[in-house]
Amino acid sequence: MYAVIKTGGKQYRVTPGEKIKIEQIPADVGSQIVIDQVLMVGEGESVKVGNPLVSGAKVTATVVSHGRGEKVRIFKLRRRKHYQKSQGHRQNYTEIRVDAIA
Repeated sequence: MYAVIKTGGKQYRVTPGEKIKIEQIPADVGSQIVIDQVLMVGEGESVKVGNPLVSGAKVTATVVSHGRGEKVRIFKLRRRKHYQKSQGHRQNYTEIRVDAIA
């Protein structure tokens, strides 16, 4: 069984027991969260697609950890103009373990 969920402006395909990193959400480590924005649920050949969401479907997950991703380096340069700008960014994330799809 699998589901496509929407959180943090992104879509993820999840299966029970899988760990994924999503955009940071305000939840404590070890707490249960319920994601009710389910776009699609599938099991074998049967697939339910929502319009835009599947009614009554939800995904329960456990928060495993919070962290920060790899540093992304941004470098801007205008040639012959003596302009250089360097910047870095690290995105916060929350790692969750999918427990059940209902």
